[in-house]
Amino acid sequence: MTDYPAQLKKYINVLSHEGGSDIHFTSGAHPTIRVSGSLAPMLREPVLSGEDTVSFLRVLARPDQEKRFLEAQELDFAYETEDRIRFRGNAFYQRGAVGIALRLIPRQIRTLQELNLPDVLATFARKSQGFFLVVGPVGHGKTTTLAALIDLINTERMEHIVTVEDPIEYVFEPKQSLIEQREVRIDTKDFPTALQSAFRQDIDVLMVGEMRGPETMSSAVTAAETGHLVLSTLHTNNAAQTIDRIIDTFTAVQQDQIRLQLASSMAGIFSQRLIPRISGGLIPAYELLINNKAVANLIREKRTHELNTVIETSSGEGMVDMNRSLAELVARGEITVESAYQNSLNPNVLQKLL
Repeated sequence: MTDYPAQLKKYINVLSHEGGSDIHFTSGAHPTIRVSGSLAPMLREPVLSGEDTVSFLRVLARPDQEKRFLEAQELDFAYETEDRIRFRGNAFYQRGAVGIALRLIPRQIRTLQELNLPDVLATFARKSQGFFLVVGPVGHGKTTTLAALIDLINTERMEHIVTVEDPIEYVFEPKQSLIEQREVRIDTKDFPTALQSAFRQDIDVLMVGEMRGPETMSSAVTAAETGHLVLSTLHTNNAAQTIDRIIDTFTAVQQDQIRLQLASSMAGIFSQRLIPRISGGLIPAYELLINNKAVANLIREKRTHELNTVIETSSGEGMVDMNRSLAELVARGEITVESAYQNSLNPNVLQKLL
């Protein structure tokens, strides 16, 4: 009879030894890890059955979570080992069998410098109010960047920080700040409820794990307008698409109002993607939009399609263009030309920079 807790521990040790980021349990396949962006099956381990994946879920999830999974057929959860190795997990069904994806969450929260992120990001952590978004595709380090910003605030000043997450990923140890982390369905009913309560909790900084739905977005923008620093993430590709996505979430009647609120409260939008490094590992390429009078006017006047041009021509103000970021990584020998083209949203412009 298989000892599933022992097997799980073994696979986590392999992941740790290889410096991997994810583990996948899929019926009909070997346990598989992701290292430096590439999948690597554990070919010496047996192919998993449907019974195996269900058994791993029972090790990873609490009974109430398993019950919720059976009802909803999807589950987000956090799992922590005895050695305090922490994972964000997602369980799902595929072809009638359970599948599980585990993302390793490093215990040590890395600094902006350690993450190869620009120093200008620190200016957003040092603001007393405003709405700052970190955006990009799934699995490209958005949560890790937010954690670095929260930890910077925690290190530098005394603030009351509240996070609302589903599930809690990085666990913060109080340094100078008072930090309270709330997990959806464990500590609060849902994101909108938690955000409404936040107004009565005497907070300075609010971190929302992900912008989901108009209620959450509206509350977050209002919090930023009323003297709070609000940090969050969204699965979008660049600044212009992010603004459009937020506005399009609302009804036609509400859109003009949210457009005005965004124009006044938005601090900036940081878009990032992790690219395989020639020397191994991953390195970020990024775009940074900083809200100024020109940007605010474009948002108010429904001219978000012009934001890319503002970013390209405003490097003197600290803005960063994705193509320029990619070109610099190529010039420094960090990434290949092919990788740069694969991650560019406008390859014709990139070609001129290479």
